[in-house]
Amino acid sequence: MGNLRPGEVEWPASGHAGKFPGEQPCPGDSHEYRLCQLPDCSPGAVPFRDLQCALYNGRPVLGTQETYQWVPFHGAPNQCDLNCLAEGQTFYHSFGRVLDGTPCSPGAQGLCVAGRCLNAGCDGVLGSGALEDRCGRCGGANDSCLFVQRVFRDAGAFAGYWNVTLIPVGARHIRVVQRSRNYLALMGGNGRYVLNGNWAVSPPGTYDAAGTRVVYTRAAGPEETLHAAGPTSQDLLLQVLLREPNPGVQFEFWLPHESYGPFQAQAQVQGWAQRQPQPREVEPQPPQLLERPVAHAPTRTPDPCPPCPDTRGRAHRLLHYCGSDFVFQARVLGSHRQAQETRYEVRILLIYKNRSPLRTREYVWAPGPCPCPPLAPHREYLLAIRRLVSPDGTQDRLLLPHAGYARPWSPAEDSRARLAARRCPG
Repeated sequence: MGNLRPGEVEWPASGHAGKFPGEQPCPGDSHEYRLCQLPDCSPGAVPFRDLQCALYNGRPVLGTQETYQWVPFHGAPNQCDLNCLAEGQTFYHSFGRVLDGTPCSPGAQGLCVAGRCLNAGCDGVLGSGALEDRCGRCGGANDSCLFVQRVFRDAGAFAGYWNVTLIPVGARHIRVVQRSRNYLALMGGNGRYVLNGNWAVSPPGTYDAAGTRVVYTRAAGPEETLHAAGPTSQDLLLQVLLREPNPGVQFEFWLPHESYGPFQAQAQVQGWAQRQPQPREVEPQPPQLLERPVAHAPTRTPDPCPPCPDTRGRAHRLLHYCGSDFVFQARVLGSHRQAQETRYEVRILLIYKNRSPLRTREYVWAPGPCPCPPLAPHREYLLAIRRLVSPDGTQDRLLLPHAGYARPWSPAEDSRARLAARRCPG
């Protein structure tokens, strides 16, 4: 149970006159309340609200000589009133406000102050609304740490444990997702498994590891997630127990600046594809891509490719997302025109939907010499792709349909794609 320490400020309360002639009153409250960090109450201690209701036990109330035993009642409109239920009866009575520092409701973070329920910000001031950023700094702007987000796909076809990534000391806001019949496994710095180790499947739940709490969920479908707020006090090793080909393990976390360099070096040893930390900088294009070909004719030749049709809108996104075989974020490595087709070489960065396994590098084909929409080299896109298998089975291609779904990747586009996934039938 926390106590409160009111601290008077030097200006008068709103509506009060100033000390000097002509002085304007200052707006706002005249008191600031700060939460004192006191030890938690011992197990079995009587809650603060229960103690306040018990003060009226055996005392006449309601203008009669009847006495009752009182316990807290939490169904009243104002949770910062001392609402007490008469034991064995069907009525409750409000004895005014609770004492400052009383929890608003069982298990809640808010405390009652002057009849109002206030939550303490990360600065300890009740009602300030101050929040920690992703780096753990109160009121920060996420500029003291870096965002790591990758997809692990480099695993063989045989069953067993495969190392995915080392989650270093100091990692925050850890999130891991995989969608298959495989299992995520987590090992502590002492070499002992936290969950799904030694070929034994752990139940979903909350596990204590590396100074934080890891929430492990496994849905009815083939999907698993790990979440942990951090920061971690020691390294954690994330693994995947393969039972079938690995469609991709997505993981992300935030690291302090000083921890990112050692992690990047370890990633290079593992052979992971390198990606820039967030916020990403624009990468310069090679000089040959910046040079335009010199026209040999004095007159300007018309563009042989007509404008692409408009493919914007939610209906278009849902149509292609739900009707596709694959949806993924990819970086275009290069393109090649071949007869009446265009072939793109892409590196897959993040998989949203797949009906069969994908490799880290794939070829995506677009019909015609003027694909719509066109994909620019060295840029990242969110693509909805169909699988095209020839009748004789000799060709198995990833096809970007004409006027299909290809949007430059952004956090906003990521949110739209995840929303579309929830609205697909079946």
